[in-house]
Amino acid sequence: MGEIRFDVLNARVTFKNVPLHTLSKFTFKDVNAACAEFKKIDGVDECIIIQTASRVEIFTVSNVEIDDSPDARRVEGKTLVLNQIKDTWVSLSSLEQIDIDHFDQTLEVYKGDDVYLHLLRLASGLDSVVVGKQEIFDEIVQSLSNAKDAGVSGNILNKLFDSVIRLAIRMRDTTGISKDVISLGDIAVKLVDEKAGLDSKKKVLVIGTGEPAAMLAKTLNKKGIAFDVTSRSLDRATGFTTILGGTPVDFDAVLAGFDKYDIIFVATTSDYFLITYERIRLIMEEKKKGTLILDLSDPRTVDEGITALPGIKLLFRDQIAELYEESVKARVGIVPAVEKIIEKELPVLSARMKRLDA
Repeated sequence: MGEIRFDVLNARVTFKNVPLHTLSKFTFKDVNAACAEFKKIDGVDECIIIQTASRVEIFTVSNVEIDDSPDARRVEGKTLVLNQIKDTWVSLSSLEQIDIDHFDQTLEVYKGDDVYLHLLRLASGLDSVVVGKQEIFDEIVQSLSNAKDAGVSGNILNKLFDSVIRLAIRMRDTTGISKDVISLGDIAVKLVDEKAGLDSKKKVLVIGTGEPAAMLAKTLNKKGIAFDVTSRSLDRATGFTTILGGTPVDFDAVLAGFDKYDIIFVATTSDYFLITYERIRLIMEEKKKGTLILDLSDPRTVDEGITALPGIKLLFRDQIAELYEESVKARVGIVPAVEKIIEKELPVLSARMKRLDA
């Protein structure tokens, strides 16, 4: 019998390589059940899944026999495990054929020290949608807790995640990267609240399914405010709301019922005006109450001409850009300090994991 060693693998799909509205297809309805299925793959003994609004990441440990085994640690063996992970992922998600055909181009796969580096960057806030945001750290802690409770993780991943969490706490505290972090959504919702009041009685609409729209959705959810989501494609709006909340609405239906909304956030990447005077004139001329529209798009996608209609107040990204950019700039200045700590701690973490391997 040969010596047993292990491989740590991270397979992930994130907001960096797929649109947020598409990410919902890669998610699992029951994360713990999905972990249990991945553990059924021959050689896979541990599994933790981090699933958030911006990423789906699978961490596995495969025990491999060496010395007496002629096939030990051969590339073919590792490829076989990865192929089985892909097949299991497909069977547990709602991927369409086009997604399956391009899975190899979409999926990022890392092993060993590259996994440790990624987890350190993620937990410290460097690789989150909003740099330094506490949310991703909390989700990592929760993912580990869930995996332990479900019995799907084990000695290796528990040690790795526990070590990374401790290091991340120290990095966040000593550098201040997570201090006073505000997203574009936080600032936008605060501005609208100050201008028009934002409560559960208001009818709220978000137009767009990209990262700015996601930040808005997260802030609205946090405040317990219901909202509709629309896009030029109903499928996009539906995929977006699956992971970020809200109610999907067809864009044509939104234009026909434009008058029922009190607050409208527009956060798209369109290269033409989506909201124009002519498109909403007839429906808005009879509206009795006012409507506040905040256009966060760059370039703008709401025509200023709509302010000729009674009761419409239009705000633009420029009115919050300075505050948001100052927040981003402050955190960007801290990033090198965090990276320096990671550079110092990565070899220590790697050596610690190698001792487990031995």
